[in-house]
Amino acid sequence: MNILLIQREGTDLHHTLFASETSRLALRFYHPKKIPCGVKISVASLGSALSLVSELRWYLRRYVRETLFEAEHGIYCTQTLARDIYYERTVIPGKPWAFRRLYGFSHGRLARQIVMSPGSTAQDYLQGLTDTDTTIEVWCMEDELEDIGEPIPLEDAGEIPGAGTGENPDL
Repeated sequence: MNILLIQREGTDLHHTLFASETSRLALRFYHPKKIPCGVKISVASLGSALSLVSELRWYLRRYVRETLFEAEHGIYCTQTLARDIYYERTVIPGKPWAFRRLYGFSHGRLARQIVMSPGSTAQDYLQGLTDTDTTIEVWCMEDELEDIGEPIPLEDAGEIPGAGTGENPDL
């Protein structure tokens, strides 16, 4: 099982995690790998993944755009779904999963998010993802599934990161 931490824009998450003694101690038994979009951490089970994420909660809130858990190769699930699977045991994931999103990465940035229709496959959306290098399928809970649309580049929105209402401008 892997944890995928997608870093916020302008953050070197790997450096940030290892610059702090607290997060270094939490990660001492793992070997986080720096990847273009953030950090990937291999763990033994979903329980250990949720435990580690809980230990890193302070860092994740500040420096991570999204925390994902690899359910199977190339398919990830959100933290809410992972918690429901492990703690509540009300959800049993299986194919076909009805509530899915497709994330497209370009040059290490999350460039596009698409809500997938029930019964569709990732290949059905490849035309809309021609500007991306890598795509992953993300399973989520029904209440997490919304029309997230397309992120607006900061230059087009006329916003400066960190200014204004405090909302994340690149979502």
